[in-house]
Amino acid sequence: MKRYGMVIKVKPEKADEYKKLHAAVWPDVLKKIKDCNIKNYSIFLKDDYLFSYFEYTGTDFESDMKMMAADPMTQKWWDVCKPCQVPLETCNEGEWWANMVEVFHQD
Repeated sequence: MKRYGMVIKVKPEKADEYKKLHAAVWPDVLKKIKDCNIKNYSIFLKDDYLFSYFEYTGTDFESDMKMMAADPMTQKWWDVCKPCQVPLETCNEGEWWANMVEVFHQD
């Protein structure tokens, strides 16, 4: 299992919309997340930042993320969510959510 932390900004005027969307995530999207070996997934909001945490239990993260990205329902979900978000200026090329480096963990 590998832990992931990611961050992105939320447009202040879209924060309430983003919270409403995630209060009722589409069932097909939730199923695809599970099918792609993601567990214990949370998104937190502070000021204009969204922090995402999840645990990946599969063996090929890149392949699972490609499978998720190819899913038509997930693409529609992202089309609804993306207008609420602003990637960080320091994102790597091709990133939407910026990957974070884990600097501490205790079980």
